Amino acid sequence: MHEIKKRVKKDGKISYTACIRVKGYPTMSATFAKKSLAERWIAENEIPMKTGRHIKSFESKNHTMAELIDRYLENELLERKSDQDKYRMHLNWWKSQIGAYYLNSIDNIMLTEYRDKLSKEKCLIPRKGMEAKKSDKTRSNATVNRYMASLSTVLSIAVKEYGWLEENPMLKVVKKKESRGRVRFLEEKEVARLLAESKKQSYELYLCVLIALSTGARYSEITNLTWKNIDMIHRQFHFLDTKNGEDRGVAITSDVYNELKQFKKIQNIKSDKVFATKDGKTVIYLRGQFEKALKLAKINDFHFHDLRHTAASYLAKGGASLLEIATILGHKTLQMVQRYAHLTKNHTATVLENMNKEMFKSLVGNGGEFK
Repeated sequence: MHEIKKRVKKDGKISYTACIRVKGYPTMSATFAKKSLAERWIAENEIPMKTGRHIKSFESKNHTMAELIDRYLENELLERKSDQDKYRMHLNWWKSQIGAYYLNSIDNIMLTEYRDKLSKEKCLIPRKGMEAKKSDKTRSNATVNRYMASLSTVLSIAVKEYGWLEENPMLKVVKKKESRGRVRFLEEKEVARLLAESKKQSYELYLCVLIALSTGARYSEITNLTWKNIDMIHRQFHFLDTKNGEDRGVAITSDVYNELKQFKKIQNIKSDKVFATKDGKTVIYLRGQFEKALKLAKINDFHFHDLRHTAASYLAKGGASLLEIATILGHKTLQMVQRYAHLTKNHTATVLENMNKEMFKSLVGNGGEFK
């Protein structure tokens, strides 16, 4: 049902208020200077309202990108298992660029323009509890894609949960072509130098780096450890609610076990957190110390996550299968560990050699040749 009411103001000006009422929905109305405009508005909105399609259209016209991002940061971000600071940094960038726009005005063309702008700007490095630090380098294609993915997550929630959008415009934006996955790992001498410099920074950093090298665990998995998660009797780390959504158990090697025992003796903090600040309330921030240790150890082009690559690489060279590497690192599929396949070739050759000896033993003579 719809109607148009004619109103005459005190100054003699005439306006027309169009009103649409559909059972089960709030009344929609709008005022126009001409009756023809009111009639057009009714024609454009009455059918979508009756079919329910007007709701998202109406919401997209009444909410800005800034409102959407703020709602996500307040209600959804804390549910993420990792990279919260990185997500916040990404979304704050989008908010600073397109936060003032209403959602209905944001399309793939606009997002493509800002994708290209991301590529030209200097990279930002997230820091926990601090403002992001500006790098000397421009953003890589992979980093640009991460910014796009962060906003895409928010836009998808606007579609599926908030009902503020009909579709996610980021799905129509072409991603930047990324280079092959980075595999930077430390040589033995670099490992020794990094551990030595880490120990000079703090015992916490030294232990954190040692655990990363021996288990391949992520930074967040290590720094969020509690003493309850460490089984000193059976020598097992229990990484709970990890990035892939599952718990993971990893053995504690002898070197790490001895360092953990020593650290627990000297740790003068009443907290169950292994890596806690002096008040025991929060997790200590170690990335700044790690950067200093790298510089003093004269190790270039290296990030904390590369310790994970280092552990995986040494596992491969030590004879571990791709399945074993995936299990230790906590990957659900073998795709993520294929980058280490070339390092397992010696072990693979040995396995094939043993298999062939067993298979063809009845056909091989004393001289090792086929009969």
